[in-house]
Amino acid sequence: MTGKGTGDRGGLGPNTSFFASWSGGKDSCLALHRAMRAGGRPERLLTMLVEEGNRSHSHGLSLEVLRAQAAALGVPITFRATTWGDYERHFIGALKEFRAAGIEAGVFGDIDIGAHREWVERVCDEAGLAACEPLWRAERRALLEEFMDAGFVARVVMVRGGALGPDFLGRTLDRALVREFEALGIDASGENGEYHTVVTDGPIFSSPLALAEGERVERSGCWFLDVALAPPGRA
Repeated sequence: MTGKGTGDRGGLGPNTSFFASWSGGKDSCLALHRAMRAGGRPERLLTMLVEEGNRSHSHGLSLEVLRAQAAALGVPITFRATTWGDYERHFIGALKEFRAAGIEAGVFGDIDIGAHREWVERVCDEAGLAACEPLWRAERRALLEEFMDAGFVARVVMVRGGALGPDFLGRTLDRALVREFEALGIDASGENGEYHTVVTDGPIFSSPLALAEGERVERSGCWFLDVALAPPGRA
């Protein structure tokens, strides 16, 4: 399978096997949802971890939480620990393994930043996979509405200093919060890195994730909320 598509189908044909680039947040989740709705078969999630291998890049999610998401989605997850310097090399290596296993395409949650799409297409080309962008060129605010209307639930786990304060950590992504972002002049979708989320429930989850909040930690100019699976009865 070759070619690079856009729109709701994202270039994904019916019954196409794919991996999803998985951050654990709202955009990767909605892209996965759209790809499945288009008839694609999710075979694998791929999450890139920091060099120490204990949390994800960008969102700062633990392996425990990421594995719980994958279990609820019913899709196996693959991890790669990298620095930013060797991120691309390890990413392409994982894609080549997927291709050798028969996976045909990769699904990504980019919306409208051209440099991101160019990178996705280049690394997929090198691995012999089709690059599919189900959210591409959709209106940002409309995607948020689609995400919430579908019944997905997400909480804020990262905010960028200078854009939002740590008091936003742990907040549920709902219409009230979206209005707060807009009143502050923040892009409601966080497409410019203003915030990241963790998805805990939705129509493609077999059961919701109960998360317990931990420390608020500042790293590289951003505030992160450590979250873990809550003990039974203590969500």
